[in-house]
Amino acid sequence: MANLIEQAKTKADELLRSAYQSAAAKGILPEGVDFKGSVDIPKDTRNGDYAANHAMVSAKPMKKSPRQIAEALAAELDLTDTWFDKVEIAGPGFINFRLSPRWYGDVLRTVEAEGKDYGRVDVGHGERVMVEFVSANPTGPMTIGNARGGVLGDTLASVLDRAGYDVWREFYVNDAGNQVDLFGKSIEARYLQLILGEDAVEFPDNGYHGDDIKALAKLIYERDGDKWVNADSAERCKAFVEFGLPYNIERMKRDLERYRIHFDNWFLESSLHESGYVAETIDLLTQAGLTYEKDGALWLKNTELGADKDEVMRRSNGFYTYYAVDIAYHRNKFVERHFDRVIDVWGADHHGHAIRFGNTMKAPALGLEGRNLDFLIMQMVRLVRGDEVVKVSKRTGKALTLADLMDEIGVDACRFFFNAKPDTHLEFDLDLAVREDSENPVYYVQYAHARICTLVQALAEAGHAVPPVAEVNVELLSTEQEVELIKQISALPEEIRSAARDYDPSRINRYVIELAARFHRFYNACRIKGEADDVLNARLKLADITRQVIAICLDIIGVSAPEKM
Repeated sequence: MANLIEQAKTKADELLRSAYQSAAAKGILPEGVDFKGSVDIPKDTRNGDYAANHAMVSAKPMKKSPRQIAEALAAELDLTDTWFDKVEIAGPGFINFRLSPRWYGDVLRTVEAEGKDYGRVDVGHGERVMVEFVSANPTGPMTIGNARGGVLGDTLASVLDRAGYDVWREFYVNDAGNQVDLFGKSIEARYLQLILGEDAVEFPDNGYHGDDIKALAKLIYERDGDKWVNADSAERCKAFVEFGLPYNIERMKRDLERYRIHFDNWFLESSLHESGYVAETIDLLTQAGLTYEKDGALWLKNTELGADKDEVMRRSNGFYTYYAVDIAYHRNKFVERHFDRVIDVWGADHHGHAIRFGNTMKAPALGLEGRNLDFLIMQMVRLVRGDEVVKVSKRTGKALTLADLMDEIGVDACRFFFNAKPDTHLEFDLDLAVREDSENPVYYVQYAHARICTLVQALAEAGHAVPPVAEVNVELLSTEQEVELIKQISALPEEIRSAARDYDPSRINRYVIELAARFHRFYNACRIKGEADDVLNARLKLADITRQVIAICLDIIGVSAPEKM
C-alpha cells in the first residue's frame, strides 16, 4: 500500500544523492564524502513542502559552507518527471522542495484505487500480535475504566491490523480466586436477606454492594425458592457462583458487542488451574533456582530478575497468587499459542506491576527469548456532568456503568471520547458528548461526512456524478484550502504507522478532526455548485475522496459514519 509522504521523502533524498554525484563528478563538490541527511515536513510549509538538511550535515566533511553546498546541489537537481516542480534554498542551507500537481493527483488516485484499504501500511510484516484488554472481573457490570480500556484496546488492534500485523483480541476472564469467592458470599448474603430479612444476615466485609448482586439473588430465589436456605454455606456459594459467573459473562459479551467490540477469544483463568499449567510454570522457575520458601509460602526471586521486590507465588494455604497465574497465562500466550508480541492494556494503578511483571517474563526459564511483552498504561477517567463529578465506584453500587453510559450518550460518543491519548487523564464531559455543534468533536467529524454525502446526492440528482480521477483536471485544485486538504488526506498512512509504533490510537482521532476541519474550510472557501464543469468535477471528486477517508478513520475508531444528520 502506498505512503506518498514517505515516498516523496525518499525521492527527495534520492534526487539529492544523484545531484551530489553529479556535482562531485564535475569537481564542484569533493568526492568520497559520506553524503547523508534527512528530509522532513517543515512546520511552516509556506517556503516549501519538504525541507532537506543534507547541505548542513555535509558542511564539515566537505569543508564548505552549507549555503555553498546547497547551491551546488540545487544546480544539479533534475526534477523532470518527478513529484517536485521547484527547489529553493532557505536559511543557512535548507533545501526546500515544492510538490507538483502530479503528486496531488497521485494522492487522489491512490485513495480511489485502494478504496477501504487506503491507509494500510506493512510495517508489521504479518507478526502475530495479541492485544488483551478489558479483562474485567465478572463479578459485576463493567465500569468506566473498562469502557476506556475497551476502546483503546480495540482501536489499537484496528490500527495494528492496518499496519500489517496479524492481530488477535482477547478477554481474560478472572473466574477463579478470592474475588470469585467473595462474589459467591455476596450473592449468598443477599439471597438469605431476601428470605430472612436484611437484619438477620450480616453482609461480608469488602462484599459487592451493587444492585446487580441483589438482582442475581432475586433470580436465584425466583428459580429455586428457599431451596438453599439450609444448605451448607460452601455448597450454596459454589452453586451461586456457577449461576452468577456465566450470567455476568454473557451480560459482558452483550454489552461489549453493543459497544462494537468483538473478541477472538474469552480465555478462562480456571482453564490454567484445571490443566496444571500454573503448577508447571512455577515448577520451571523453581527448577531454575528462582524461588524460595518463607513462612510456608513460595516466593519468586524477582529482585534477581531486575524488579524492586520479590513476589509470592503460592500462599501458605497452597493457593497460587494472581501473580503466579499471570506468569502462566502469559507463558501460554507465547509458548502454547505462538504469539510474537503481546500487548496488555492496563489501568494507571498497574504501572508498577507492569514494570515488575515485565522483568519477571524475561526469566530464561520461561523460554520467551525474542518475544515481546508490552503494556499500554491508560490514565484515569473523570466523568463530569455540568459542575457535578459523576461517581464511578463499583463496590458502592452507585456507579455509572458502561451500559448506562451507552444509554445516555450513545456508542459513537463513548468510543470517540474514550479514544483520547492514553497517557493523559481524561475528563469526560457528558454534556459535551451529546451536543450537536462544532464543539463536540465526534459530531463535528460525523457532520463533515454527512455534509459530503448530502452534497454528492444533490449533485447526482442535478446530473453531476462523482467522476473517476482519470477524468479530473487535478491542476485546478490549486487554492490554499484545496492543497491543504489533499495534504491531510495523504497523511493517513503515516498516521497509522506512527499510531502502531507508539501504541497511540488517539492519533486517528486527532487526524480525522483535522481532516474534517480542513474539509469545512475548503467547503466554505471553494464553491462547487454552479461552477464550470471542470472545476465542479475536480472539487466534487476531492470532496468524495475526503468522505472516503473520514469513513475509514471512523471505522478504525469504531464510530458510525452517518449519511444524514
